[in-house]
Parts: sequence; structure tokens; C-alpha cells
Amino acid sequence: MRFTLIDRITSLEPGKSITAIKNLSLAEEYLADHFPGFPVMPGVLMLEALVQAGAWLMRQKEDFAYSMVLLKSSRGVKFVNFVAPGHTLHVTAEVQDWNGAECTFKGIGKVDGELAVSAKLTLLQFNLADQNPNLKRSDEMQIRAARELFSQLWPGFLLKERDDEI
Repeated sequence: MRFTLIDRITSLEPGKSITAIKNLSLAEEYLADHFPGFPVMPGVLMLEALVQAGAWLMRQKEDFAYSMVLLKSSRGVKFVNFVAPGHTLHVTAEVQDWNGAECTFKGIGKVDGELAVSAKLTLLQFNLADQNPNLKRSDEMQIRAARELFSQLWPGFLLKERDDEI
């Protein structure tokens, strides 16, 4: 199962920072098991929301040149408060260092103004075709899907279609 843990991007300063929200609904499947009688967003999904925010910032800055943006490392992860259904996780990722294909972010998530999660994250971007040229079509499909989703998350983004894409 794939989770999209960003509902909307609320601000974006290209190459510098991004702010987004995740509205937690009781209808989300994983809450039935985490935890019965006390549903809260799992810490790993709070961390994933930080990763996804950082990945959107990288994709936008690089004009969606890479199909993959993955977590390389996380350091100093702190879980401070729960995120319960009916609440909104406000996520911010700020670039600390950008070195080629790697970007390090300071990420925080707050609920009702109170810190819920924080971490220092390093993300890595690449194309599948870099290792296997037969995967160029897969890269193109992933990039197109990312552009389409980004246009829904960030209303200020104009969906760009290029002749050389799918």
C-alpha cells in the first residue's frame, strides 16, 4: 500500500523550504491497528510526511528531472506528541545542505502549534535508467505521475508537459 502523507502544500520557497499539511482522518486504515481504542498516527508515518515534503521540494527545484527521491538517512529523530484523528500535522522542511544528488533537511511537524516530530533527513535523487537504460520509460512514467500529483498538492504549480515526455 502506498501512502500519500501530504494533503496540501501551503508554501514553497524554491530550493529553500516547504510547508505542507496532513489532515488525519479516522477513516485511515492504519488507525484501526495503531492503536485499538487509542488511534494515533504511527511515528514512522510522521517521519514519512517529513520525507515526502522534502522530496516535493527537491522535485520542484530540479524541475522533476529525477524519478526517484529516497530517504538515505535520518538523524536526531524525536517524537514529542501524538497526532490524533481530527487534527492536522503541519510539516516544514528546510534545506540545510544540497550536494549534487543529496539534500539534507531539517524537518519538523507540529500539531496545534506544539512540536510532534523533528528530524534531520538526507534524501537522494536519481533516475532508474542511470543503472539500467531499459528503465527509461519507467522514469518517464514516474516523473509524469509526480508532476500530476504535485499540481494537485500545490495549486500554484502549472503542470508542464514537454514534447520529450510521455
